[in-house]
Amino acid sequence: MYFHIGQDFVLNTKNIIGIFDLDTAGSARRTQRLLRAASTDGAVIDACAPGTVPRSFVVLDFPENGLCLSQLSPKALKNRAETALL
Repeated sequence: MYFHIGQDFVLNTKNIIGIFDLDTAGSARRTQRLLRAASTDGAVIDACAPGTVPRSFVVLDFPENGLCLSQLSPKALKNRAETALL
């Protein structure tokens, strides 16, 4: 199933490894390394509207080491993913 994460981006629920809060998880060193590595590999998709700050990120298994930044809260993304599975 598919769900909308912001702007014109839709994700397949099968490809999602996790949905994380950028404020809380983003302060951890491992998360910072993950974000830096994905950015270096060109695997970051910015699904935020221009001028907005990302609130969450979604880790994907396809594309490999893929990350999607979203302006939506992790709770909103989780609810959309769960609704898509119904």
